[in-house]
Amino acid sequence: MRSPREKVIITCAVTGNLTTPEQTPHLPITPAQIADACLYAADAGAAIVHIHVRDPLTGRPSMLLDHYVDVVKRIRARNPALILNITTGPGGRFVPSRDDPKMAAEGTTLMAPERRVEHIAVLRPDICTLDLNTMNSGGEVVINTPANVRRMAKVIADAGVKPEIELFDSGDIALMRDLLADGSLQGPVLCSFVMGVRYGLQPSPETVLYARGLLPSDAEFTAVGIGKAAFTTVAQSYLAGGHVRIGLEDAVYLTRGQLATSNAEMVTKARRIVEDLGGAVATIEDSRRIVGLPSPTKTIKA
Repeated sequence: MRSPREKVIITCAVTGNLTTPEQTPHLPITPAQIADACLYAADAGAAIVHIHVRDPLTGRPSMLLDHYVDVVKRIRARNPALILNITTGPGGRFVPSRDDPKMAAEGTTLMAPERRVEHIAVLRPDICTLDLNTMNSGGEVVINTPANVRRMAKVIADAGVKPEIELFDSGDIALMRDLLADGSLQGPVLCSFVMGVRYGLQPSPETVLYARGLLPSDAEFTAVGIGKAAFTTVAQSYLAGGHVRIGLEDAVYLTRGQLATSNAEMVTKARRIVEDLGGAVATIEDSRRIVGLPSPTKTIKA
């Protein structure tokens, strides 16, 4: 059994890979908008910001290194202590051709594991995500084989970056334990349960407790709810002894029928939920200590 933590880390996922400008006009798109969203979220109480980048002209997800560098430089110039958590999720999606399923169709992003993490070696953020899921995702497939995950984990470790392990189903937790056992990952592990993605873990208090029970005893975890489960999962994660995440990557509504006008507004609500339940929000300094991060002395090599 785990009791609620004395200090709870809020992570803000500000733009993501799947939320579209058609869903909300408040989605940050350009590097300047993404950096501002991160900084305002920090002002509202987020100690960690989770970063994807987008093409400023189209609003579509991007993996261009220049966009990442621009965002990170803008944030570090104004708040060098803020904990940066950069995605490595893009590059694992496969869309089979209708007539020849072994051939990739439009929408496939599958690429070599080292390419998916090359920006991490350059940027050296505090944290980067490492997805373990191979699963149906809507009508497509996400592929992260154990061998490829190990290749990505090596690049991440060589860069001195702490991975946040993203877990989409119980089998991912079994793989995480194997990676810890063979030294591909080092504990204590930082991880998140991503709930509400079709077809992975589905959001409920029972799911949070079940997934928590499969973790190593020293793991730090966050339960993440997608869509309408976003804010209820904030409460469930806190009550289960975890940290919390919110942001326009995960949901676009602040309440039923009311679009969130900013990531900072969502963080403010998540903070209120935690504090109303009796918790205290971790500062950036608290969060670095909890996660096991050094002082913010890293610089971009690019």
